[in-house]
Amino acid sequence: MTHSFNQFVNDFAQLMGEAQKLTLGELPPAPAPRVQDNAPRVLVFAPHPDDESIVGGLALRLRRERRFRVSVVAVTQGSRVDHQELRLAEMREACRFLGFELIPTQQNGLAGIHPKTRDKKPEAWADAVAILAQIISYHRPSVVILPHADDFNTTHTGTHLLVLDALQTLGSKFRCRVVETEFWRAMADPNLMLESSPEDVADLVAATSFHRSQVTRNPYHLHLPSWMSDNVRRGSELVGGQGVSAPAFTYASLYRVRDWVNGGLETCLNAGILIPADGDLGTLFSW
Repeated sequence: MTHSFNQFVNDFAQLMGEAQKLTLGELPPAPAPRVQDNAPRVLVFAPHPDDESIVGGLALRLRRERRFRVSVVAVTQGSRVDHQELRLAEMREACRFLGFELIPTQQNGLAGIHPKTRDKKPEAWADAVAILAQIISYHRPSVVILPHADDFNTTHTGTHLLVLDALQTLGSKFRCRVVETEFWRAMADPNLMLESSPEDVADLVAATSFHRSQVTRNPYHLHLPSWMSDNVRRGSELVGGQGVSAPAFTYASLYRVRDWVNGGLETCLNAGILIPADGDLGTLFSW
């Protein structure tokens, strides 16, 4: 049966097919305001090259609207040794496009960043913790962004544990705002739904497309807008509260925001917050 929604669904499918023909990467850096040398620092801990772009809605807005200095830590460079140099090069291009800085960890990145390594190879884990702790101590970030503890992929969950272990080595006086992201598995209790403008989403899709070695086998950059639209559906009630009316967002990312204080995580929000694309990030990030 043909009805009024056929056109909507068919147009969407046709648009996705046309998008498959778009050139990957090969774009000049997107316009971005200059940042001061003493600007507040954001460290994004990316389990794999491409995570910096996929979950980059908040980091991009902090860079563009608050003029924070955003640096991406390439925790690993993927598991395939023969692709690690290529993937770092792709990541460098994506970061350059978004106006992010890139911080490698070591030659070919860290390896075995999984919860099992933490349990069964404590010496190797301690070496990785020390590397991240040195990076955090040197840059003194105001904001740390990392995957949440149950993000399914073992490198994502391992990165979560690794960053928290590194933070714990810095002593009770170190403090920062910690923002957890989701991709492979949704969080049960996010407390921030952040809208992204269509322009920002287009730039995140473009940045993800620089990871050519990955999106040629699975064009997940093209599914990013749909995922961010579904975040609006989920986040309206997960963050806003059950039964509330959904905001007029088209694209959003869900995060959990807490503070790192006295050597541990502490709640900093009494209730969930929804920030529109034209909203003030200074509510949560006011350094």
